Amino acid sequence: MQFFRQSLRSLLLTELVAGMIVTLRQLFKPAVTINYPYEKGPLGPRFRGEHALRRYPNGEERCIACKLCEAICPAQAILIEAEPRSDGSRRATRYDIDMTKCIYCGLCEEACPVDAIVEGPNFEFAAETREELFYNKEKLLANGDRWEHQISANLKTDAPYR
Repeated sequence: MQFFRQSLRSLLLTELVAGMIVTLRQLFKPAVTINYPYEKGPLGPRFRGEHALRRYPNGEERCIACKLCEAICPAQAILIEAEPRSDGSRRATRYDIDMTKCIYCGLCEEACPVDAIVEGPNFEFAAETREELFYNKEKLLANGDRWEHQISANLKTDAPYR
């Protein structure tokens, strides 16, 4: 009896017909692919992309030069130098990140007590030379200014889970 069923399946090509039915069903559904350079897929609020330094709404830098991000970085990609200011507070005079060393683990972001260093939503930052991937304080602040709206929205969305 088993031999008869198997022979009948082979003769009628039931597997092939089942595959064609699946193909025809998918043929009339909308496409699930996106046209990448022109359409972008959604990113989650915890996406870790290009680094940025944030500012307070009054324009002052958030970084208080506590060096926690430098200490916790497993790749040792962050270098911070600080000096006291005239009002007694400390601010970073130098904040460098070597993006060729960075492993995008997010520990620097988690360690920061004032949410100064964040990993923003930008994932399209290719470079032709290694020197372009050495980020200094000015470039990090420019990234923060450029992506502040998206970064603050992501932090607000993720706040209940932190």
